[in-house]
Amino acid sequence: MAEEKKEEKIEIPEKFKKIVEEIEKMSVLDLAELVKILEKKFGVSAVPQVVTAPTAAPATTGAAPAAEEKSTFTVVLSSVGPKKIEVIKIVRDVTGKGLKESKDLVDAVESAPQVIKENVKKEEAEEIKKKFEGAGAKVELK
Repeated sequence: MAEEKKEEKIEIPEKFKKIVEEIEKMSVLDLAELVKILEKKFGVSAVPQVVTAPTAAPATTGAAPAAEEKSTFTVVLSSVGPKKIEVIKIVRDVTGKGLKESKDLVDAVESAPQVIKENVKKEEAEEIKKKFEGAGAKVELK
């Protein structure tokens, strides 16, 4: 069942018309460069974030929350190293993303560290870190 893709007419406020017209004239490479510049300038990331449902926290037995060991981590790729292709392959394996998305993520590490996976158990996070370090990349667990 093929659905017809209907082009939606979007109302552009007058104050943004000039900017939108300029963006429409840009090539894909120029747009990618613009996104990287805006990410640096404003300290934001255009990488889509994966949202997972929160898991039930284990019951505490009167221990202070500060003394509790962190159970989930975020794996952040901070440096690619000399084996870029191998790092791209690892990103594909770990995230399940396609080749293009994995390459883009690895390329984006040059401008700022990139989140590879969020809310990962300690054992899995350590395993992912070992894979990346084996390829010469630097990974942080946060």
